[in-house]
Formats: sequence, C-alpha cells, structure tokens
Amino acid sequence: MNFGTIGTSWITAAFIEAAQDVTDMRLTAVYSRSEQKAKQFAETHGACNVFTDIEEMAESEQIDCVYIASPNALHYEQALTFLNHNKHVICEKPIFSNITELEKAYQIAEKNGVFLVEAMRNVHMPNLLVLKERIEKAGQLRNVVLNYAKYSSRYDAVLNGEEPNIFSLHYSGGALVDLGVYPIAIAIFLFGKPERITYAPVLIRTGVDGSGTLVLNYSDFTCTIFCSKISTSYNPSEIQGEQGTFTIDDIGTVANIAFIDIHSGHKERIASKHEEKDMFYEIEHFVQMIKTNNQAEYKRLKQLSCDILTITEAARKENKIVYKNKQ
Repeated sequence: MNFGTIGTSWITAAFIEAAQDVTDMRLTAVYSRSEQKAKQFAETHGACNVFTDIEEMAESEQIDCVYIASPNALHYEQALTFLNHNKHVICEKPIFSNITELEKAYQIAEKNGVFLVEAMRNVHMPNLLVLKERIEKAGQLRNVVLNYAKYSSRYDAVLNGEEPNIFSLHYSGGALVDLGVYPIAIAIFLFGKPERITYAPVLIRTGVDGSGTLVLNYSDFTCTIFCSKISTSYNPSEIQGEQGTFTIDDIGTVANIAFIDIHSGHKERIASKHEEKDMFYEIEHFVQMIKTNNQAEYKRLKQLSCDILTITEAARKENKIVYKNKQ
C-alpha cells in the first residue's frame, strides 16, 4: 500500500521509520506548505513525490493512503480532502476537534468505501492484550490511577510570551487532547465507557489546559487520570483491586507491567518493553484491517475513537475551554 504523509515533525519521521518494517507499506509522497522543507523531508526518507498542494496530493494515483500529523485543528479538513478522493486516512491522535466532525467524516469514508482510523498507538500494543487477559488477577477493581505527565519543551515558548500550536485554542491544543487521550484510550479499552466524568484543568495563559485531572466513574471503582505538559511525573500507573495491583511504567507504550499480590507482596513481571518500534503495531494492524476489509474491527476502532472524543469534548465544555473556529 503506497502512502503519503502530511507533516514533517518527529512523529511523522517515527511513523515512516516504523512503516518500513511493515509488509506492503511504501512511502511514495510527502506534503509540506514549504517546498524546500518537503524536498528535504522526501530526500531524507526516500519519497519520490513532493507536494505543496493538498488537493493535488489527494488526486494523485501515487498514494492509496495518507498519514496526517499536522496541527490538531487542521486534521478534519485535510482528512475530508483525501476521503473525498477515495484515499484511506490514518490520522494522528487526537483525530478531530469534536464529535460532529468525526461523525461526518465517518459518513464520507463509508460512502466512498475507504477507512478512517485514529493513530492511537498504545491500544495496539501487544502488552495491552496481555494485561486485559490477566486483569482478573486483581480481583474486584477499586481504584485506577493512570499518569501521563511530561514537560513539553514548547512550554518554554509559552513562558516567553509565544503561543505554540499545541498550547493554542486556535489549533485545538491542550494537555487532555495531546497526552490525556492515551490513558483515556486505555481505560475505555480495559473497562468500557464510564458512567460519568469530571475534569479539573489547570488553565494556562493561552487558555488551554496545561495539565489536569480527569475522573472516570464506574459502578464499582473510579479511574483517575492525570495528564500534564507543564510538569513531569515519574510515578507508574496502577490498577488496584482487592487481590492485587498492576503497575505500568509507561502508559504511552504500555511498557513494563508488573502484578503485586496484595496478600503475599509477591511481585510478578507480566510484560516488558516491546521489541518493535512503538508505532509498528498500529500500522501493521491498520494495513491488515484494510487489506482484509475487516469491518468488525473497523467498527470497534471507530467506536473507541468516538468514545474518546466524546469524553474530551465533554471535559472541555464542562470547563468552558472553547476552541477557536470550532464547536
């Protein structure tokens, strides 16, 4: 499957590098508004075609699929352009800015017989399946704490009076949609949709949440999610039950999972770090789903993206965090 990319940041480079290890994935085109930047990126990564016009790229027969890793607020219009030209779309998380956009895009994808998927890498990690299979060892769940807090180098620019895209309401930024979506995805994958949510953000000068605490309430336990781009946490995430506790060192990659028996104190290593590049598993999953036209799996992934976006949108509205030019 020939693919093109939108965006020239490190995440796009990581996607390309991971895709090199996936059978039937071939980079054939790159896009950037800057022709010089596009040519440099294409030369570095071995792409034959360079585009500075998205419509022209979408019309090209050189690609079957596009990976979008532009600023969040641009995802929707760019995705629609490719969907309307019968191209599959892999869109970096957060997929769009609101649920209305997502539902409309899914309708267009269905009409044109193509796939629209969100690149949420951690829910495709093999370790997560291992954890789901072993989760009953903890017994009745009572408390879940998921941490994803990592200081962003771009916050320095905010402190200097600037407004980088990821910290801007104009580009659908903020900690919850950038980092919080990872633990939200894990929670939904393992426990399903919560009964209710509350979000307590720490708002910064630009109007977005620099950090925040999201509480997902389930019938028998609570899941507390802490996310931040203005501080760093070194604590593992925990899934606590009446029989024991699972610890996860890195919720973004679901690496290094252990189980500690609550009675004996015995610690058992459940899973270590993954062997492949972080994005390999999601790309391989998407390629197989598209090649086999696996509609059941596609339906599951669509629902997951809808559930995540419903939660983040509700959390924003609860705190009157309003994106510019968006609902």
